[in-house]
Amino acid sequence: MLGGGIWIALLRNGMSIVLMMSFFLMLDRPRFSMKKTIICYVAFGLFLLFGYNIWYLLAYESFVKMAPLSTIPIIGIFCSLMSGEIIYVSLYKIAVSFYLFSVGVFLGVDVSRWWFHGNLWVDILVRYLSFLVILIFTWKKLRKPFFDSIDLLIQEMDLFSTLTLFLSIFTGAVIAYWPNLQGFSIFNMVRAFFVLFMVGILQYTILYLYIHLGREHYFQTEKELLELNEQLLHSQLELVKDSEKEAARIRHDVRHHILLIKEYVEKGDMKNLIRYLDQYGENVENRRIDSICANPTVNCILSAYARQARAKNIEVFLDAGVSQKSTVRDIDWVAILANVFENAIHGCVNSGRTEQEIDMYIAKKGNKIIIQCSNTCAGDLQIPEGNFQSGKEKGLGISSIVKAVSHYNGETDFTIEDGRFVTRILLNIL
Repeated sequence: MLGGGIWIALLRNGMSIVLMMSFFLMLDRPRFSMKKTIICYVAFGLFLLFGYNIWYLLAYESFVKMAPLSTIPIIGIFCSLMSGEIIYVSLYKIAVSFYLFSVGVFLGVDVSRWWFHGNLWVDILVRYLSFLVILIFTWKKLRKPFFDSIDLLIQEMDLFSTLTLFLSIFTGAVIAYWPNLQGFSIFNMVRAFFVLFMVGILQYTILYLYIHLGREHYFQTEKELLELNEQLLHSQLELVKDSEKEAARIRHDVRHHILLIKEYVEKGDMKNLIRYLDQYGENVENRRIDSICANPTVNCILSAYARQARAKNIEVFLDAGVSQKSTVRDIDWVAILANVFENAIHGCVNSGRTEQEIDMYIAKKGNKIIIQCSNTCAGDLQIPEGNFQSGKEKGLGISSIVKAVSHYNGETDFTIEDGRFVTRILLNIL
């Protein structure tokens, strides 16, 4: 700190508070409406500014030693409470904002002391310019990529990564702000900027690592969906082949029907002709294949997997009430229904029971879609922490189901009831 009166302190504290809170808000999805959020930010910022200036007047020495570090818990708690993100992401953003604040402070102080003999206004000008560049860069260049990757961060960030980040920030801050080393010298200046540089590299590495891991898991999920689509296409191809065989058989039989009809007509035996046509009509009606569901995507998925299940001697009961047009994306129907049905087939096959059964129920009620599937399962099946596994084979596709359901702010529930594995899914739709 280069000292100064109350108005200088007011200006410095105001710039620091604006930087940290603005940086956080630019990269945040608030818990409340933007209007309410901005009002709360402004009110808290003014209150904080008043408090820091009172501290500056009453206890200058302790202010210089403790004020920078105190911004982490004070501003961090407020911004985290206002944020709609998980706590790990909020802690990461407040740590980065404190790091950028520290860079601006040390730039202002050391540039002023090195070239301008500790001029107060040079310190303020350098801080203002550096903070302005940070905020403009955040708004123009960083904000959009951050929001594009924020879901990946939410999936990958955990307590370990957050503690690692905070430990690096805290260690760097203690070294940089250590009271006995704040005297001006080449060593102290190089030491402070070297520490800040290493902390910045560590932060960037952690951010890049978790975004990379999130993308890898995302691509793995996409790969699983492509494999499911490929299985569906193969199943549909088998259905088409069977349809072609049935059509060829019908064409062959039609020739015989035509000959018999001509024979009745030539003999004028209208009574037997009418009786024969009635029998033929009943036969055609009995062979008609009922559609499972009006929605073509859902119908395709259920038809394909029901066919696979029945080929394994599994009884399948389907009740799907989904309209032809649905706001649920086709790729999400595949991720949910294909994985649920595939898990049900695996559960039945691995159950070791003579009678195997799958019951699938889908219905739309108001703005919600309800999906419930129950299937025969093995006696040693367990459900640890949202996944499930048995002694024979591990459950598949649970992560894909949960990810697709989360797109609709839905809920998933996996339970075992009376020797049956039950999957319940709720989707919230507009």
